[in-house]
Amino acid sequence: MTAMLSRRSFFQVTAAGLGASAVAHASALLAAEPRPKRKFTMALSCGMVGVRATPREAIELAHRYGFEAVEPSARFLAGLSEDSLAQLLAEMKAKKLVWAAEGLPVEFRSGDEVFQASIKGLPDFAKGLKRAGVTRVGTWLNPSHNTLTYLANFRQHARRLRQVAKTLGDYGLRLGLEYVGPKTSWSRGCFPFIHTMAEMKDLIAEIGCDNVGFMLDSWHWYTAHETPADVLSLRAADVVCCHLNDAPKGVPVDQQVDSHRDLPAATGVIDLAVFLQALTRIGYDGRSRPSRSGPT
Repeated sequence: MTAMLSRRSFFQVTAAGLGASAVAHASALLAAEPRPKRKFTMALSCGMVGVRATPREAIELAHRYGFEAVEPSARFLAGLSEDSLAQLLAEMKAKKLVWAAEGLPVEFRSGDEVFQASIKGLPDFAKGLKRAGVTRVGTWLNPSHNTLTYLANFRQHARRLRQVAKTLGDYGLRLGLEYVGPKTSWSRGCFPFIHTMAEMKDLIAEIGCDNVGFMLDSWHWYTAHETPADVLSLRAADVVCCHLNDAPKGVPVDQQVDSHRDLPAATGVIDLAVFLQALTRIGYDGRSRPSRSGPT
Protein backbone atom coordinates (compact mmCIF):
# COMPACT_ATOMS: atom_id res chain seq x y z
CA MET A 1 0.00 0.00 0.00
CA THR A 2 1.25 3.49 -0.82
CA ALA A 3 0.95 6.74 1.12
CA MET A 4 -0.71 4.91 3.97
CA LEU A 5 -2.14 6.89 6.88
CA SER A 6 -0.98 5.90 10.33
CA ARG A 7 -3.37 3.52 12.06
CA ARG A 8 -4.20 6.10 14.73
CA SER A 9 -4.81 8.76 12.09
CA PHE A 10 -6.96 6.31 10.17
CA PHE A 11 -9.15 5.58 13.18
CA GLN A 12 -9.48 9.23 14.11
CA VAL A 13 -10.03 10.64 10.62
CA THR A 14 -11.97 7.86 8.94
CA ALA A 15 -14.32 6.97 11.77
CA ALA A 16 -15.08 10.52 12.75
CA GLY A 17 -15.14 12.09 9.33
CA LEU A 18 -15.75 9.69 6.46
CA GLY A 19 -19.28 8.70 7.33
CA ALA A 20 -20.35 12.29 8.01
CA SER A 21 -18.17 14.83 6.19
CA ALA A 22 -17.80 12.87 2.95
CA VAL A 23 -21.53 12.33 2.72
CA ALA A 24 -22.12 15.99 3.61
CA HIS A 25 -19.71 17.11 0.90
CA ALA A 26 -21.43 14.89 -1.64
CA SER A 27 -24.75 16.39 -0.66
CA ALA A 28 -23.33 19.84 -1.33
CA LEU A 29 -22.50 18.71 -4.86
CA LEU A 30 -26.16 17.89 -5.26
CA ALA A 31 -27.47 20.92 -3.39
CA ALA A 32 -30.51 21.19 -5.62
CA GLU A 33 -31.87 17.99 -4.12
CA PRO A 34 -32.97 17.38 -0.52
CA ARG A 35 -30.23 15.73 1.51
CA PRO A 36 -31.24 12.17 2.39
CA LYS A 37 -30.50 10.67 5.77
CA ARG A 38 -27.71 8.10 6.00
CA LYS A 39 -29.01 4.68 6.99
CA PHE A 40 -25.84 2.60 6.69
CA THR A 41 -23.31 2.17 9.49
CA MET A 42 -19.53 2.60 9.38
CA ALA A 43 -17.92 -0.72 10.30
CA LEU A 44 -14.48 -1.69 11.56
CA SER A 45 -12.66 -4.70 10.11
CA CYS A 46 -9.29 -4.77 11.88
CA GLY A 47 -7.67 -7.29 9.55
CA MET A 48 -8.53 -5.28 6.45
CA VAL A 49 -6.67 -2.22 7.74
CA GLY A 50 -3.65 -4.08 9.08
CA VAL A 51 -4.59 -4.01 12.75
CA ARG A 52 -4.14 -7.18 14.81
CA ALA A 53 -6.86 -7.54 17.42
CA THR A 54 -8.90 -10.25 19.09
CA PRO A 55 -12.69 -10.07 18.56
CA ARG A 56 -13.15 -8.44 21.97
CA GLU A 57 -10.34 -5.97 21.27
CA ALA A 58 -11.96 -5.14 17.92
CA ILE A 59 -15.22 -4.31 19.69
CA GLU A 60 -13.38 -2.00 22.07
CA LEU A 61 -11.49 -0.30 19.21
CA ALA A 62 -14.69 0.20 17.25
CA HIS A 63 -16.33 1.82 20.26
CA ARG A 64 -13.31 3.94 21.15
CA TYR A 65 -12.89 5.40 17.67
CA GLY A 66 -16.53 6.02 16.83
CA PHE A 67 -17.37 3.17 14.50
CA GLU A 68 -20.95 1.92 14.46
CA ALA A 69 -20.43 -1.75 13.54
CA VAL A 70 -17.72 -4.38 13.86
CA GLU A 71 -16.87 -7.42 11.76
CA PRO A 72 -17.89 -10.68 13.44
CA SER A 73 -15.75 -13.81 13.84
CA ALA A 74 -17.86 -16.92 13.26
CA ARG A 75 -15.27 -19.13 14.97
CA PHE A 76 -15.13 -16.92 18.05
CA LEU A 77 -18.91 -16.66 18.30
CA ALA A 78 -19.36 -20.42 17.92
CA GLY A 79 -17.13 -21.01 20.94
CA LEU A 80 -19.18 -18.84 23.29
CA SER A 81 -21.64 -20.31 25.76
CA GLU A 82 -25.17 -18.93 25.80
CA ASP A 83 -24.38 -16.83 28.85
CA SER A 84 -21.12 -15.49 27.37
CA LEU A 85 -22.84 -14.64 24.09
CA ALA A 86 -25.66 -12.86 25.89
CA GLN A 87 -23.09 -10.85 27.85
CA LEU A 88 -21.19 -9.94 24.67
CA LEU A 89 -24.36 -8.83 22.86
CA ALA A 90 -25.39 -6.73 25.87
CA GLU A 91 -21.94 -5.08 25.83
CA MET A 92 -22.26 -4.29 22.12
CA LYS A 93 -25.73 -2.85 22.63
CA ALA A 94 -24.42 -0.62 25.41
CA LYS A 95 -21.66 0.55 23.06
CA LYS A 96 -24.24 1.09 20.28
CA LEU A 97 -22.49 -1.39 17.98
CA VAL A 98 -23.99 -3.87 15.53
CA TRP A 99 -22.46 -6.69 13.50
CA ALA A 100 -21.03 -6.10 10.04
CA ALA A 101 -20.82 -8.91 7.45
CA GLU A 102 -18.80 -12.11 7.87
CA GLY A 103 -16.84 -13.73 5.06
CA LEU A 104 -18.18 -16.82 3.28
CA PRO A 105 -16.19 -19.98 4.17
CA VAL A 106 -17.28 -21.97 1.10
CA GLU A 107 -14.66 -22.52 -1.62
CA PHE A 108 -16.79 -22.22 -4.77
CA ARG A 109 -13.96 -21.13 -7.08
CA SER A 110 -12.21 -24.53 -7.33
CA GLY A 111 -13.19 -28.04 -8.46
CA ASP A 112 -16.40 -29.83 -7.51
CA GLU A 113 -14.71 -31.99 -4.89
CA VAL A 114 -13.39 -28.97 -3.02
CA PHE A 115 -16.72 -27.18 -3.30
CA GLN A 116 -18.77 -30.11 -2.03
CA ALA A 117 -16.39 -30.66 0.88
CA SER A 118 -16.43 -27.01 1.92
CA ILE A 119 -20.18 -26.54 1.72
CA LYS A 120 -20.84 -29.34 4.22
CA GLY A 121 -19.98 -27.03 7.10
CA LEU A 122 -22.18 -24.17 5.86
CA PRO A 123 -25.32 -25.05 7.90
CA ASP A 124 -23.38 -25.02 11.18
CA PHE A 125 -21.63 -21.78 10.15
CA ALA A 126 -24.97 -20.14 9.32
CA LYS A 127 -26.62 -21.45 12.47
CA GLY A 128 -23.86 -19.97 14.62
CA LEU A 129 -24.15 -16.56 12.96
CA LYS A 130 -27.93 -16.51 13.34
CA ARG A 131 -27.53 -17.36 17.03
CA ALA A 132 -25.38 -14.24 17.46
CA GLY A 133 -27.63 -11.98 15.41
CA VAL A 134 -25.38 -11.70 12.33
CA THR A 135 -27.47 -11.29 9.18
CA ARG A 136 -25.02 -10.68 6.31
CA VAL A 137 -22.25 -12.65 4.60
CA GLY A 138 -20.02 -11.53 1.73
CA THR A 139 -17.55 -12.98 -0.76
CA TRP A 140 -15.74 -12.09 -3.99
CA LEU A 141 -15.59 -13.66 -7.45
CA ASN A 142 -12.43 -14.47 -9.36
CA PRO A 143 -12.57 -12.21 -12.47
CA SER A 144 -10.97 -14.71 -14.87
CA HIS A 145 -10.41 -18.42 -15.44
CA ASN A 146 -7.77 -20.38 -17.28
CA THR A 147 -9.97 -23.20 -18.57
CA LEU A 148 -13.65 -22.28 -18.27
CA THR A 149 -15.22 -19.99 -20.86
CA TYR A 150 -17.35 -17.10 -19.63
CA LEU A 151 -20.61 -18.99 -20.17
CA ALA A 152 -19.39 -22.21 -18.54
CA ASN A 153 -18.03 -20.26 -15.59
CA PHE A 154 -21.26 -18.27 -15.32
CA ARG A 155 -23.35 -21.43 -15.17
CA GLN A 156 -21.06 -22.98 -12.57
CA HIS A 157 -21.18 -19.89 -10.37
CA ALA A 158 -24.96 -19.64 -10.63
CA ARG A 159 -25.42 -23.30 -9.70
CA ARG A 160 -23.01 -23.28 -6.77
CA LEU A 161 -23.95 -19.89 -5.36
CA ARG A 162 -27.64 -20.77 -5.60
CA GLN A 163 -26.93 -23.74 -3.35
CA VAL A 164 -25.01 -21.49 -0.96
CA ALA A 165 -27.74 -18.83 -0.96
CA LYS A 166 -30.50 -21.30 -0.22
CA THR A 167 -28.64 -22.66 2.79
CA LEU A 168 -27.89 -19.18 4.10
CA GLY A 169 -31.49 -18.17 3.50
CA ASP A 170 -32.70 -20.98 5.74
CA TYR A 171 -31.01 -19.12 8.60
CA GLY A 172 -32.07 -15.62 7.63
CA LEU A 173 -28.69 -14.66 6.16
CA ARG A 174 -28.12 -12.50 3.09
CA LEU A 175 -25.24 -13.09 0.65
CA GLY A 176 -23.28 -10.23 -0.91
CA LEU A 177 -21.24 -10.88 -4.06
CA GLU A 178 -18.30 -8.68 -5.09
CA TYR A 179 -17.04 -8.29 -8.65
CA VAL A 180 -13.32 -7.55 -9.07
CA GLY A 181 -12.86 -4.57 -11.37
CA PRO A 182 -9.18 -3.94 -12.23
CA LYS A 183 -8.16 -4.71 -15.79
CA THR A 184 -4.89 -6.08 -14.40
CA SER A 185 -6.98 -8.75 -12.64
CA TRP A 186 -9.58 -9.78 -15.23
CA SER A 187 -7.05 -9.87 -18.09
CA ARG A 188 -4.76 -12.24 -16.18
CA GLY A 189 -6.46 -15.53 -17.12
CA CYS A 190 -7.37 -16.98 -20.49
CA PHE A 191 -11.07 -16.22 -20.11
CA PRO A 192 -12.17 -12.94 -18.45
CA PHE A 193 -15.17 -13.29 -16.14
CA ILE A 194 -17.55 -10.98 -14.27
CA HIS A 195 -15.83 -7.68 -13.45
CA THR A 196 -18.57 -5.05 -13.70
CA MET A 197 -21.79 -4.17 -11.93
CA ALA A 198 -23.85 -4.93 -15.05
CA GLU A 199 -22.43 -8.44 -15.31
CA MET A 200 -23.00 -9.07 -11.61
CA LYS A 201 -26.63 -8.05 -12.03
CA ASP A 202 -26.96 -10.83 -14.60
CA LEU A 203 -25.47 -13.42 -12.25
CA ILE A 204 -27.64 -12.36 -9.32
CA ALA A 205 -30.72 -12.60 -11.54
CA GLU A 206 -29.66 -16.07 -12.71
CA ILE A 207 -29.11 -17.27 -9.13
CA GLY A 208 -32.70 -16.26 -8.48
CA CYS A 209 -32.64 -16.04 -4.68
CA ASP A 210 -34.00 -12.92 -2.99
CA ASN A 211 -31.31 -12.98 -0.28
CA VAL A 212 -28.48 -12.40 -2.81
CA GLY A 213 -27.14 -8.96 -3.69
CA PHE A 214 -23.97 -6.92 -4.08
CA MET A 215 -20.95 -6.63 -1.85
CA LEU A 216 -20.19 -3.25 -3.38
CA ASP A 217 -16.64 -1.90 -3.27
CA SER A 218 -15.59 1.65 -4.15
CA TRP A 219 -12.31 0.24 -5.51
CA HIS A 220 -13.98 -2.07 -8.01
CA TRP A 221 -16.57 0.59 -8.88
CA TYR A 222 -13.68 2.92 -9.71
CA THR A 223 -11.55 0.41 -11.63
CA ALA A 224 -14.59 -0.74 -13.63
CA HIS A 225 -14.99 2.88 -14.86
CA GLU A 226 -18.38 3.14 -13.20
CA THR A 227 -20.16 6.29 -12.04
CA PRO A 228 -22.67 7.37 -9.38
CA ALA A 229 -25.39 6.61 -11.95
CA ASP A 230 -24.47 2.92 -11.73
CA VAL A 231 -24.95 2.94 -7.96
CA LEU A 232 -28.21 4.86 -8.37
CA SER A 233 -29.46 2.09 -10.67
CA LEU A 234 -29.60 -0.20 -7.62
CA ARG A 235 -32.22 -0.46 -4.91
CA ALA A 236 -31.33 -0.49 -1.22
CA ALA A 237 -32.22 -4.19 -1.11
CA ASP A 238 -29.67 -4.91 -3.87
CA VAL A 239 -26.67 -3.97 -1.68
CA VAL A 240 -25.81 -6.36 1.15
CA CYS A 241 -22.57 -4.74 2.33
CA CYS A 242 -19.95 -2.27 1.15
CA HIS A 243 -16.17 -1.73 1.23
CA LEU A 244 -14.44 1.64 1.08
CA ASN A 245 -10.97 2.21 -0.39
CA ASP A 246 -8.88 4.83 -2.09
CA ALA A 247 -6.34 4.32 -4.89
CA PRO A 248 -2.66 5.26 -5.28
CA LYS A 249 -1.94 8.53 -7.04
CA GLY A 250 -0.21 8.67 -10.40
CA VAL A 251 -1.41 5.25 -11.63
CA PRO A 252 -3.79 5.13 -14.65
CA VAL A 253 -7.03 3.39 -13.75
CA ASP A 254 -6.41 0.43 -16.07
CA GLN A 255 -2.99 -0.10 -14.49
CA GLN A 256 -4.23 -0.17 -10.90
CA VAL A 257 -3.36 -3.43 -9.11
CA ASP A 258 -5.88 -5.00 -6.74
CA SER A 259 -3.40 -5.56 -3.91
CA HIS A 260 -2.14 -1.95 -3.94
CA ARG A 261 -4.77 0.30 -2.41
CA ASP A 262 -5.00 3.17 0.03
CA LEU A 263 -7.21 3.76 3.04
CA PRO A 264 -10.44 5.70 2.41
CA ALA A 265 -9.91 9.39 1.62
CA ALA A 266 -6.11 9.03 1.80
CA THR A 267 -5.44 10.24 -1.75
CA GLY A 268 -8.74 11.46 -3.18
CA VAL A 269 -8.26 9.46 -6.38
CA ILE A 270 -11.57 7.67 -5.80
CA ASP A 271 -14.41 10.13 -5.26
CA LEU A 272 -15.81 8.58 -2.10
CA ALA A 273 -18.03 11.58 -1.48
CA VAL A 274 -20.22 10.93 -4.52
CA PHE A 275 -20.00 7.16 -4.01
CA LEU A 276 -21.33 7.44 -0.45
CA GLN A 277 -23.91 10.00 -1.47
CA ALA A 278 -25.25 7.61 -4.11
CA LEU A 279 -25.52 4.87 -1.49
CA THR A 280 -27.33 7.29 0.79
CA ARG A 281 -29.75 8.31 -1.94
CA ILE A 282 -30.80 4.71 -2.66
CA GLY A 283 -31.37 4.13 1.05
CA TYR A 284 -28.63 1.54 1.58
CA ASP A 285 -28.90 0.34 5.18
CA GLY A 286 -26.03 -2.11 5.56
CA ARG A 287 -22.47 -1.85 6.84
CA SER A 288 -19.67 0.03 5.09
CA ARG A 289 -16.17 -0.93 6.12
CA PRO A 290 -12.85 0.70 5.26
CA SER A 291 -10.24 -1.59 3.75
CA ARG A 292 -6.85 -1.23 2.15
CA SER A 293 -6.14 -4.38 0.13
CA GLY A 294 -7.93 -6.71 -2.23
CA PRO A 295 -8.71 -10.41 -2.26
CA THR A 296 -6.31 -11.35 -5.03
